[in-house]
Amino acid sequence: MERTPPHPEMDRFDLQRVLEALVDPVRRSIVAQLDAAGEDIACGAFDISVSKSTATHHFKVLREAGLIRQYYVGTSRLNALRRTEMDQAFPGLLDAVIPARAAGR
Repeated sequence: MERTPPHPEMDRFDLQRVLEALVDPVRRSIVAQLDAAGEDIACGAFDISVSKSTATHHFKVLREAGLIRQYYVGTSRLNALRRTEMDQAFPGLLDAVIPARAAGR
């Protein structure tokens, strides 16, 4: 049984869906934390102030929009920012919504 959830391929990215995912401050925070970390992060390791079930929803929205890739290592679900793919599909978008990146961190 495959445990890795489905992810859209780059040619299936939809700008409207990406923007709708990024409009929420919790989801923007998740994306910013992934970008700042420069490495994949387990779901429970993010600094977000929402319940586990709400966090699960936010991760699903980000994954279905194509912003993150989720996969398992043992029992941990890790999250990876799909920055390279997003930058190819929508140049400058992530830099515009992630303040630390735009400020030349």
